[in-house]
Amino acid sequence: MVKKQSSMIWDMKTMLHCSIVMFFLGGLATLSFYRNNNLESLTSNVKIVTITTTTIATKSNTETDTTTNTNTNTNQGTQVFDHQRKLKIAPPSLTETCDLFSGRWVHDNKSHYPLYKDNECPFLHGDLACQTYGRKDSKYQQWRWQPHGCDFPRFNGKEVVERLKGKRLLFVGDSVNRNQWDSMMCMLYSIIPGEKKLGTSLNSTLYTFRANDYNISVDYYWAPMLVESNGDDPSNHRLDHRTIRVKSIEKHAMHWVDADILVFNTYLWWRLPIIKLLKGPGSLLGGPNQVYDEIDNVHAYKMVMETWSEWVHSNIDPAKTKMFFMGLTATHSNAKDWGGKKQETCYKEKEPVMVDGFWESGTDPKMLRVLESSLSKLKAKGVDVKLMNITQLTQYRKDAHPTVHRKLWRPLTDDKKNNPQRASDCTHWCLPGVPDVWNELLLAYIFPDIETASQ
Repeated sequence: MVKKQSSMIWDMKTMLHCSIVMFFLGGLATLSFYRNNNLESLTSNVKIVTITTTTIATKSNTETDTTTNTNTNTNQGTQVFDHQRKLKIAPPSLTETCDLFSGRWVHDNKSHYPLYKDNECPFLHGDLACQTYGRKDSKYQQWRWQPHGCDFPRFNGKEVVERLKGKRLLFVGDSVNRNQWDSMMCMLYSIIPGEKKLGTSLNSTLYTFRANDYNISVDYYWAPMLVESNGDDPSNHRLDHRTIRVKSIEKHAMHWVDADILVFNTYLWWRLPIIKLLKGPGSLLGGPNQVYDEIDNVHAYKMVMETWSEWVHSNIDPAKTKMFFMGLTATHSNAKDWGGKKQETCYKEKEPVMVDGFWESGTDPKMLRVLESSLSKLKAKGVDVKLMNITQLTQYRKDAHPTVHRKLWRPLTDDKKNNPQRASDCTHWCLPGVPDVWNELLLAYIFPDIETASQ
């Protein structure tokens, strides 16, 4: 009986010990199970955070809202990854990946040049209509600008017209910018259906080309030095000196603020070595009692670019208005630059200069550096004015100026009649011609997603 009880007690002890051991082993298994699951969950969470961070980093390129991704349940990691894979990041535009202003001129008589004929553009100024005024050769109209390693959209008139609906495109500056405005006007004239009108206002400082059916306005404002100057009269400004009010821009600029696209330039009027800066509000431009300081042209140019930059920064919203500044353009008045004879100019030139990097003596690189610096400082303040750096591509085109083949607004002197070299305009450009290419490049920046018209 005692043995039986003792056996029962032993069995109970054994069962208790076994239960304790089993409980302990079960606890270890449970702990191990939860530990492994937590590690997997932690690993999953790390993956999701990494994916979400990547998604946020790409927002600036895709403009995709990533708020949903950030708040996604951690158990949906695979779905987040799939969504990330489906994001379409817009490729950089052509103007961001290619230097459109570094290249060469290629003769191409099978391309779409010329884009129009001067006698079919009724609003074209006569001093640019070279064929109408006697120029016989036409090869200068057939050169294509070819950037190194890439290309840009050639003029697609119908597409441009659709994009310009309801917009005002305004060119502001000197007569070379008027030259470019003439080009743009003629490029669009035959493309835009319906009635088109050309008008002037503000004592002929403002020219307006308007297509009423499309509500398109392509305008030009005469302001050769941007600020107030003694050249502000568009029909009477042949002067042997330059006088400016270096801080006075509002008189002109008040007519620019409502433009959707602004295209500036100023250079030709800064080539005289000395500029006069008016002192005091009582001193009249061109008046007999002017009080002024004299300063070198580069320093004066820099001061005016500062005035212009301050106005742009204070008055133009870059989110609403696209802005561009045209680079300096060549003036081929010295044939010695390309191996010609002394006293000769661009008169009778029929071929471009084919020497890579050619630079004519009339273009001051210091002015270009001032312009580049001014636009760089503006960009640092959040205002991006694109430089259309056409300077080098114009250097080669000694063949593309009106010379004597233009409407003469003043009779030539006997000396100039006998010496057409001296009577030649080697500053402006025949139309159709080189400015048409400037406008194609400009349009590539204004509408970077535009497609090339089928040839």
